[in-house]
Amino acid sequence: MRGLACVLMFQTHCYDSWLSPAARQSKFFMYSQLGGTFPAPLFLFLAGVSFALVTEKLWQKNLAPTEIARTTIRRGAEIFAFGLLFRLQEYVIAWGWAPLSDLLRVDVLNTIGLSMMLMGVLCWLVLSLHRGTHAREALVLASAAAALLISLLTPPLWTTWRPDWLPWPLESYINGVHNFGTPQAWLFPIFPWTGFAFAGLAAGFILQGPTARKRETLFFFLAGVFGLVLVLVSRWLDAQPERLYTVYDYWHTSPSFFLVRVGLLLMILAGGYAWCRWGAGQWGFSPLIQLGQASLLVYWVHLEFVYGRASILPKHSESIRTSSLGLLTIFLAMLILAFLRTRWKGRGAEVLAFLRGKANAREFSPPPDAIPTEGSKPARST
Repeated sequence: MRGLACVLMFQTHCYDSWLSPAARQSKFFMYSQLGGTFPAPLFLFLAGVSFALVTEKLWQKNLAPTEIARTTIRRGAEIFAFGLLFRLQEYVIAWGWAPLSDLLRVDVLNTIGLSMMLMGVLCWLVLSLHRGTHAREALVLASAAAALLISLLTPPLWTTWRPDWLPWPLESYINGVHNFGTPQAWLFPIFPWTGFAFAGLAAGFILQGPTARKRETLFFFLAGVFGLVLVLVSRWLDAQPERLYTVYDYWHTSPSFFLVRVGLLLMILAGGYAWCRWGAGQWGFSPLIQLGQASLLVYWVHLEFVYGRASILPKHSESIRTSSLGLLTIFLAMLILAFLRTRWKGRGAEVLAFLRGKANAREFSPPPDAIPTEGSKPARST
């Protein structure tokens, strides 16, 4: 699923960066950008699932809730720091034309890091209060409730309840206002984006339960069915004449659209299970799995070759065909990068030792005339 998010991210960014103004008016571009609504929810949802897996392992080792929270929150802080470092790198590369405010832009890495820290706090609270057999149920309910609450609070925090008394760098983490005076839909603030991480956290704890492990095929199938139910419920809610909020923006802040995307994530989860259990995921080498294993690296690198000064094609000037060839190039390059990353991960000492051995061999190799040739008398051993 993380590899799928990478592919959808590549196509969204490539067509957005390279297509000419005329090509951007086509239905092709419209559908490509519609596919671009999935990568961020996928990354956040999977961050929640992964967080549940890690917490489960620490929990099974009988670690104290405080120790579990310390470990998981620290990892979230690392991801958040990566987000800040990424913004600094982008600013330095774009030196001269990037505004200083870009350093404080709320990007998806920042939100993933914040989500992990918030999930660590939630798990600490729940595990501190529930140490018995019902701890898992409490974790699932608390995670789902947090996701729902975040989606319900998003519309007013973007409109009538805006905390505009805060400095814009802080308010931007709540509603993505940045320094524009109004919330921006292209940013990734806590509301609503962290809701997808908490939805993934609930799904992860359910799938780690003993019953789900014994009947995993049934549970993944039920996840897909429940996702379809969420989509239908969301469509029904959106069709109602009564509105809960003064300002209703279906595509950006409404809880109905949040439910649709969570439902689709659950359906993709079920499809991903089928793909890996009976489909092409069983064939051997999987490009999607390979990309997913190095998703942070390929996210970091590909942006420079798509949006940055190192862009492999001129921006906003290409046809659909040329941009598609560029997309294929980016996909293959990032796949190779991910392959090398996973093969070399944890083997730095071996590589250095190999290179050092090569250097030593060259340094201490005897001169050519000291090497006995065929028929010469071998040197006396000592």
